[in-house]
Amino acid sequence: MYKLLFTKQAQKDARKLKSSNLKDKAEKVLEVLKNEPFCDYPPYEKLIGDLTGSFSRRINIQHRIVYQVLEDDKIVKVLRMWIHYE
Repeated sequence: MYKLLFTKQAQKDARKLKSSNLKDKAEKVLEVLKNEPFCDYPPYEKLIGDLTGSFSRRINIQHRIVYQVLEDDKIVKVLRMWIHYE
């Protein structure tokens, strides 16, 4: 099992998710990340560019959870939980 750490930006994004009724969907994705960040469902993708080394999973069509996995420490660092193109 992995520990979840949230950046300040991810904490701000969590408030947006709550007000947009996406909290439950996001919590399901976070539970998957806690148990096994590299499992196949829901699908994840490796990011490139400024976010190289990070991964994302969809909350819905528009919003994603962007995270990094620190395998040695068993930590999933959640970077964003809103639109990652901003």
